[in-house]
Amino acid sequence: QVQLVESGGGLVQAGGSLRLSCAASGRTFSSYALGWFRQAPGKEREFVAAIRWSGGSTYYADSVKGRFTISRDNAKNTVYLQMNSLKLEDTAVYYCNVGRPQVLAAGIEGDYWGQGTQVTVSS
Repeated sequence: QVQLVESGGGLVQAGGSLRLSCAASGRTFSSYALGWFRQAPGKEREFVAAIRWSGGSTYYADSVKGRFTISRDNAKNTVYLQMNSLKLEDTAVYYCNVGRPQVLAAGIEGDYWGQGTQVTVSS
């Protein structure tokens, strides 16, 4: 059974940085991609970034390009989301997601979810 455990959320001032982690277990992920989605209050969940487990190709939403970086540590089965220059509009619950690479690369939700971690950006 796939398990995704997020950590690293919190409260940060605008312009600051946070790094989210997603520890994945329960299967071999070499044929999959891992990604991050977020959901702000009153809004639909949206794609943030994704990375192919094999090869490491990355994909980003336009709203975070140049500010966020997704990476992975194969040995630890962990994906990271480094978030810099945070803005008020980045406030949301961030969810780790696993799916087929072509699905996440298109910004579409995959099959498995973590429990989410809150990121709050204050002015």
